[in-house]
Amino acid sequence: MRIGIVGTGNIATLNVPGYLEHEQCDVIAVCDPRPEVLERRMLEWGIGRGYTEFDALLADDEIDAVEILSPTPLHSEHTIAALRAGKHVSCQKPIANDVGDARKMIEAARDAGRILRVAEHCCHYPPLRKARDLIREGVIGTPTVIRIKTVVGRTESKFQATLDPAGYTWRFNAESPGGHLFDDVMHKYAMALWLVDSDIRSVQSIVRPGPLFFEAPTVALFEYERDDLLGMMEVSYAPDMFIRSDYYGADEFFEVQGTRGFVWVTRLCGNLHIGLAPIVLYEEDGRQTTFAELDASYDGSFRRSSAAFVEGLLAGEAPDLDPETATRALQLAFAVYQASNERRPVELSSITGRVSPNGWPPTEEKLRGDVEDLFRREAARAERLGPGHP
Repeated sequence: MRIGIVGTGNIATLNVPGYLEHEQCDVIAVCDPRPEVLERRMLEWGIGRGYTEFDALLADDEIDAVEILSPTPLHSEHTIAALRAGKHVSCQKPIANDVGDARKMIEAARDAGRILRVAEHCCHYPPLRKARDLIREGVIGTPTVIRIKTVVGRTESKFQATLDPAGYTWRFNAESPGGHLFDDVMHKYAMALWLVDSDIRSVQSIVRPGPLFFEAPTVALFEYERDDLLGMMEVSYAPDMFIRSDYYGADEFFEVQGTRGFVWVTRLCGNLHIGLAPIVLYEEDGRQTTFAELDASYDGSFRRSSAAFVEGLLAGEAPDLDPETATRALQLAFAVYQASNERRPVELSSITGRVSPNGWPPTEEKLRGDVEDLFRREAARAERLGPGHP
């Protein structure tokens, strides 16, 4: 399978290696409008063909499929153009900035007879896949409550320290419908749908504006189509808390309670619960089983996601995440915003466009003040803890 990469920003360093390593995949071209960045990535990845124009890449008849890693505001335009050019498409999450655009992308894939999937690495994270298998096998009985927690704090990873700040510019302005809840938390919205075989009907939520592009604290309640299944989501920002991580300064857990027991995925990006297995199962007879042998590496899930796209295309099948579920995740993100804005339950089916939280986007004055406050907090933390502390 011959792949073209569209976009070489921060997230590309996680997504592209899975294609480069796959024995049945050739990455033959890469596209980025910045010549200096394009040249650097071509050398880094050993790719001999580069394009600064997206149309030129689409005109390359040797490319079978493309990985769209461009900024979210361009997802719809780039995906539809690639499908019409006869390419299969893997598009980075979120699928689009607007539910209407997402549906146009699905229609374009149908018209072109090509595969469209949304790159959601969580679908290929072994602890989450194992949890889904256990739930489907009925090991914990009928799921009754889903609980998803995200916390963002500090870390000292090389990965985060070398991120290109330019890759975040559009995330802080009106080009994006929202901040952290629209960006990173889209993974969790997808998991709220993917882990169980039931759609979400309505949402209640409280979203508080936090520093920079963080929308925290946030608490949301999901009502599923099944009356006996509820979901809870919590998002926190803890700027003074150190998080062990090789990547972003964040971590998550996912817990699904059933009528016979529960399953708990203890981590994703970081390793807050050091010493715990990545997944814990508690069964109806009181037995507790851990699955310490599973690969819980964060970057490994991205490699598996890329490999799944290649293998799906070779088999003529669309791997997870299917664009319909990705569109429902988009509706869920917007419903969380709207439910908080209007202080009422919101049906997902009512979301047909886009919704932003109250006060979005942040003003330049607010962002400047937030940055100054972070420097003050860092200085106070260093004085409080002294040398030798992360």
